[in-house]
Amino acid sequence: MTENLYGMPEEIRVEADGHLRIITLNRPDALNAVNDPLHTGLARLWPRLAEDRDARAAVLTGAGKAFSAGGDFAYLDELRRDADLRARTIAHGRDIVLGMVRCRVPVVAAVNGPAVGLGCSLVALSDTVYIAESAYLADPHVQVGLVAADGGPLTWPLHTSLLLAKEYALTGARIPAEKAVAMGLANHVAADPLAEATACAKRIAGLPRQAVESTKRLLNMHLERAVLATLDFATTAEEQSFTTDDFRTTLARLTGGH
Repeated sequence: MTENLYGMPEEIRVEADGHLRIITLNRPDALNAVNDPLHTGLARLWPRLAEDRDARAAVLTGAGKAFSAGGDFAYLDELRRDADLRARTIAHGRDIVLGMVRCRVPVVAAVNGPAVGLGCSLVALSDTVYIAESAYLADPHVQVGLVAADGGPLTWPLHTSLLLAKEYALTGARIPAEKAVAMGLANHVAADPLAEATACAKRIAGLPRQAVESTKRLLNMHLERAVLATLDFATTAEEQSFTTDDFRTTLARLTGGH
């Protein structure tokens, strides 16, 4: 395999295996928590994947023990303090969502460990999901005082019932692997999600390209319409929530006042 494609930062590793692309969130020592380089890289990744005419399927996973632990607390505090960084990051969040929704290449998620916050959003925006028995999904945006604008609850109403989407979006409760499959938020619980996701992606990559890509597109037209109906409100509301006293005090408590 070759790496690192698309000029990604070191926080995202992209390798080629024939017509397959293996995308790895690569901050294992931080449980792949999202910082600015990782977030910026994700915003740029999906158009570059779509432009890679040799790519016919992709696997998305995390290095180490986690898929992604969500937003890095230091990064969240930077976003609270820096309006310019916040505006850029909110715009990148929009780019990540629409980039995944519109990407011609099928993306198979291998959820090797906890997928929290943006990690949960990336799972929700993937095309097929294999999840480890011990892994879970969670979107704790509301718990820390933020609006969940960039995936997760943005797309959950298309995957599961509105009542269940509301319950887990508003409480931030963990969704264990078996429950995620039962709810329609994942396809399969897997002992080795990376191996099974890779096998699935290779099967897709071997199928007729135009049929695969056009079928993904017609399915994602439903998703794109739903996303576009809510995304502008969601991103504006999330940007506002970074400036609230609730977010400031919650973040201070979580970081010990630093």
